[in-house]
Amino acid sequence: MAGMGQRMFIAITPPIEVIEDLSEFLEPRREQGLPFIDPAQWHVTLAFMSEVPEYAVDELEERLTDAAARRNPMTLRFHGGGCFPDPTRAKVLWLGLTGDTEELSRLAINVRAAATTAGAPVDGKAFVPHLTLSRLHHPIEATRWLRILDSYDGPTWRVEHIDLIASHLHEGRRPRYEVVNSFDLGEHASYPA
Repeated sequence: MAGMGQRMFIAITPPIEVIEDLSEFLEPRREQGLPFIDPAQWHVTLAFMSEVPEYAVDELEERLTDAAARRNPMTLRFHGGGCFPDPTRAKVLWLGLTGDTEELSRLAINVRAAATTAGAPVDGKAFVPHLTLSRLHHPIEATRWLRILDSYDGPTWRVEHIDLIASHLHEGRRPRYEVVNSFDLGEHASYPA
């Protein structure tokens, strides 16, 4: 009998030069009391699965290979601040994305369908393209932070693959992320000429 499945998510990991640029922007603001997430853990989540059964992982990888192949590589850039649930009682601060956001949304739809079909149901939240910067212990009034984040205009980068990432939880510590597999975007990935 199989035990509980593992926490996994499908994400886009920004390249190191994009992470470094954003880190430099945030560095002078780190003393202002917000618990910023470690840049090594920054990613754009396309789908989150709280429990992926062991038996579903192989099919999940096959279906993600096909889903990624159906979408085109895209160009993205971090720009514009946001928060959940709203600025008067923000629990999460994030940066939005500009660029090929329609293709990004189609990719999220495809990978969510692939995961669900493979037996790894995703959380039901609507896809909001963003990079989480801070998870707050208590809600805050975030208008000033949103103005600061709105001033950030990051470098453009090209997305050519997505990652399937396992999230290992450890009591009292941040989760450890492990890239299980990567899947190339575009037809060249699965359909050789």
